[in-house]
Amino acid sequence: MRPLLRTLAALVASAALVTGCSSADDWSRPHPEPTAVGALGAGFVDASSSPVPESTTTPRPGSWTGVHPPKDYRVVLLTAGDDRPTKALVKAVEDWAEAEHVDLRTVRAEGTSGLLPTVTKALDMGPDLVVSAGNDLIDPLATVTPNHLSQRFLVVGAELAEPTYNVTAVDWSGASFRGEGLGMSSTYDPASFTAARCAAAIRAGVAAVLHDLTGIVVWLDDAGTPGA
Repeated sequence: MRPLLRTLAALVASAALVTGCSSADDWSRPHPEPTAVGALGAGFVDASSSPVPESTTTPRPGSWTGVHPPKDYRVVLLTAGDDRPTKALVKAVEDWAEAEHVDLRTVRAEGTSGLLPTVTKALDMGPDLVVSAGNDLIDPLATVTPNHLSQRFLVVGAELAEPTYNVTAVDWSGASFRGEGLGMSSTYDPASFTAARCAAAIRAGVAAVLHDLTGIVVWLDDAGTPGA
């Protein structure tokens, strides 16, 4: 009997452990409105006036480094494509999430038919922020985001042509794809998606979102970005 009791006890403990992990990972539970940890540095935006929606702001390099997300910040990474720029962006987001203890979940689109369902799946998860990496997602996001104004989106390495106030983008010279209807920018350069620039993009973009500077394009200046 004793071996059997030990086995049953082990099974109960194992089940409790699984249940506990499941409960901790449940995004349907109440969650406080996320607030920034730390403040933006001088020069992130013009101190005399806040940027208006659809405008572009060029923050002083490094002015976002003092800003961090709250613990367990809920982020869904939307990604599509296996090209080098997309892989670099995904790696930067994953590294940032690990360093900042972000609760990150990734949804990957498979083929063109999976793009819209992928965006819908991300919305259904109820994250604090949806981060998009991959040019193929720009047109689906342009379709979906105006109908979900309470959900915040961050596009890294590209932008929407006419973003609503819930969509923020981070771009630089060499990126700035804005959708198939506009074609690829003549300055598009896959080699510009360096590890340093992609890392700066996710950090600067999240800093803007956490300080309610949304609906804008954050333009990264190479000056002061090591390895850019």
